[in-house]
Amino acid sequence: MPRLVVEQLFVSHPDKLSVSAECSSPAADEEEDLSPEERRKLERKFKKECKKEEKKLMREAGISTKKAEPKKLSGSELALAYLTSWSENPKEWKFQKTRQTWLLSHMYEKEKVPDEYFTILLDYLQGLKGSARDTTVQKAEALMQELDGLDAEDPTVMEKCERIRQVLQLLS
Repeated sequence: MPRLVVEQLFVSHPDKLSVSAECSSPAADEEEDLSPEERRKLERKFKKECKKEEKKLMREAGISTKKAEPKKLSGSELALAYLTSWSENPKEWKFQKTRQTWLLSHMYEKEKVPDEYFTILLDYLQGLKGSARDTTVQKAEALMQELDGLDAEDPTVMEKCERIRQVLQLLS
């Protein structure tokens, strides 16, 4: 088994500790007896042990070893970016069924699709064709009938009805 030699070095600032693992390679006399496959396995194992030891020293020194993961965007952020791309950069815009589906299913909710995006969405809906257009009209009519029976003085219901009315006028 290879031996690990680990050193902690102070870089130019003594208060900042830089940790580096310097691992000695397996002894040369041990390598002579090994087949190429065994040597490769031994080198992999050795490398893995070096990394493990280096991470351990870094943790002890208080240095983070985890890589920062990029922020994942939510479905609403992706859909609104898709819509913005459609309006501002049509040559580079590419159709995405999942984004369109999200927009069509959430377009009546002001919290998810703010007013400035809704006006862009209405322009987008003008190009809607086929079953997507038919389904959108059917769902809008069903929602309108459903909301007719509810409290007409509730501002959220009124906003939703107004959006449904605009969609029906556009697509019918």
